[in-house]
Amino acid sequence: MKTSESAEIDAMVGRLHYGNRRNLARVLSLIDTGSTEARRRVAAGALRPQGAAHIVGVTGPPGAGKSTLIGTLCARFREVGKTVAVLAIDPSSPFSGGAVLGDSVRMQQQFSDPGVFIRSMAARKQLGGLSAVAGQAIHVLDAAGFDIVVIETAGVGQSEVEIATTADTTLVVMAPGMGDSVQATKAGILEIADILVVNKSDIPGAARLVSELRSISTMADDPDAWVTGIVTTNSSNGEGSERLAADIERHRVHLAHTGAIAARRTSRIAGTVREIALAELRRRYSSASTESQALAELARAVAEGRLDPYAAADELVGTEISPYPLTALEPGQGTRP
Repeated sequence: MKTSESAEIDAMVGRLHYGNRRNLARVLSLIDTGSTEARRRVAAGALRPQGAAHIVGVTGPPGAGKSTLIGTLCARFREVGKTVAVLAIDPSSPFSGGAVLGDSVRMQQQFSDPGVFIRSMAARKQLGGLSAVAGQAIHVLDAAGFDIVVIETAGVGQSEVEIATTADTTLVVMAPGMGDSVQATKAGILEIADILVVNKSDIPGAARLVSELRSISTMADDPDAWVTGIVTTNSSNGEGSERLAADIERHRVHLAHTGAIAARRTSRIAGTVREIALAELRRRYSSASTESQALAELARAVAEGRLDPYAAADELVGTEISPYPLTALEPGQGTRP
């Protein structure tokens, strides 16, 4: 990376603040679509104290009204003076690979609020309902000084349990007529919920869904453990959003009181580091020639029964993907040589 480019990125990161929307959007673009070197530069420059923002994850099946519900929640958070960033993970376009932008379109009323920042990010075929760089984007939004960061998953159904390791508070949003609660239980999605939300409560069947969810909910043995609550909402008119916002705050206080917040945030950072490491391995492997001599020799060894594929892969990783050993960084170092 040229010195001028590095200086420009450093200047952008130095101006990180929720009030400077244009600059914040440019930094997030570097995280989303920039080069590995640009992402390293952003990460090294955004080493501000982390943990001030409360991360709220919102997941659930497509059509449950997640985006509209987030819009009403933003209004409630703003009423008490909190700044909010929304990271909407949209399905990827099959043509451009970019975000479809369907989720952010449903939050248009919040775009004019200077205390709300909304960004769509493409899932790019990433499993788990999140983008591969979501953790890095959260890091940037936290450094920008937001009080609350809301992450909306892509809405792909049963694979969206990854949000539980990313968020401080996880909302699972369901709606009547979208499949029974038994299917949701089999998918494991109810197990990750800190708060269950039955949205579109004006639709017939809402009371039945609440009853089913209560019947399969289990009480914790630990009296100090958080008990997953069920909140009914109607995002079309904001009904129930005030109670939901209060329950999110109650969960935040509970996490702080029990010390669980530190463990959740350490888990989130570990996930971010893991994703960066895996992306780097994929990058290094893809840059290695598939017709290289080492790979050809390993392939012959497997074909002749002298080596199994796993052993061959281990050897390939050691010879072609690791140009330098992973050593501890010195204090103050943000990137490796």
